[in-house]
Amino acid sequence: MSDLKNIEIAKEAALLAGEILVNTKSDLNHEKESKGKDIKLLADIEAENAIKQYISKHSLHPILGEETGKSVEDLGDTFWVIDPLDGTANYSRNIPICCVSIALIEKMKPSVGVIYDFNHKDLYEGSKSTKAKMNNKPISINTNTDKESSILLTGLPLLTDYSDSAMLNMVKDFQNWKKVRMIGSAAMAAVYVASGKADMYKEAGAFLWDIAAGAAIIEAAGGVDLISNEQENFQVDVSFTNIPLSK
Repeated sequence: MSDLKNIEIAKEAALLAGEILVNTKSDLNHEKESKGKDIKLLADIEAENAIKQYISKHSLHPILGEETGKSVEDLGDTFWVIDPLDGTANYSRNIPICCVSIALIEKMKPSVGVIYDFNHKDLYEGSKSTKAKMNNKPISINTNTDKESSILLTGLPLLTDYSDSAMLNMVKDFQNWKKVRMIGSAAMAAVYVASGKADMYKEAGAFLWDIAAGAAIIEAAGGVDLISNEQENFQVDVSFTNIPLSK
């Protein structure tokens, strides 16, 4: 199936989930689980189920979902990755920085990505054979070449090392940048970089479903997506930026 067809499947699924998350928020904004710094809402479950149902009707590829895991034990070389609600804590507190994120992985490389910022009705897309777009209009990364004039987006994922030494290293890195922002959604951070609103997003210990769609969109926008230190639980280290800042 072509990238264009897979993008259309992902876009329709993302729009469907976004409609559910907006129109039935009063019913869905209830905690199903809260452990430590993690929170899961009924919204996460309902949105993921809707996405999986739609994709399964239009694609034969298996699915890896944040909430429900693998649809089959062996995902093979090509599979969908779903984050039905990236930025759950923001959503729960009415902070409008959250989204639906859907990607297609081919040989462990994100090949198609769709991210839907349903609060602002902004639909981002990109693939290995198509350019990055927001609402069908081309987007591209910023061309800043030095950290001193650039904005870094980062975060503190679920399994962050909060030791004094780890926090000190993070702060030392922050000192190199003009501004640093933590917005609470890896997928939204990715599209902010892809559309030139910020200059780099990086995070250690993010999960594949957080960043897969963003990686495809970043590359389609002319950027560099560096994903490393992949773990069996799908945790990864990630950096999205332009070529000069990646060095």
